Amino acid sequence: MRHQIAGRKLGRSTAHRMLMLRSMVTDFIRHETVRTTDSKAKEVRRMAEKVITLGKKGNLHHRRQASALLTDESIVKKVFDELGPRFEDRDGGYTRLTKLGPRKGDASEMAILELVD
Repeated sequence: MRHQIAGRKLGRSTAHRMLMLRSMVTDFIRHETVRTTDSKAKEVRRMAEKVITLGKKGNLHHRRQASALLTDESIVKKVFDELGPRFEDRDGGYTRLTKLGPRKGDASEMAILELVD
């Protein structure tokens, strides 16, 4: 039984899954929107909300934790200089997930993940 084991495997090995999610979170923060499958979007949302919360706290330890997760230092700077102050009055829920319906090729459920304003 998988009691208290969070996260989806997404049909990939652990290393592949973690690198894919790290790069998707980096791209999501860079563009502030991403169009992907529903299950990937839910995983990216989990990681992105944690990174934005680190950006709100803003000390050196949190910056290093965010830098360990994100793949681009300029995105780390964006999280702490733009997104942290932008969401400082918001207690979580920084993202919006909009379902789009099935993809034409393989009928995977698609979704758009975006930052709220």
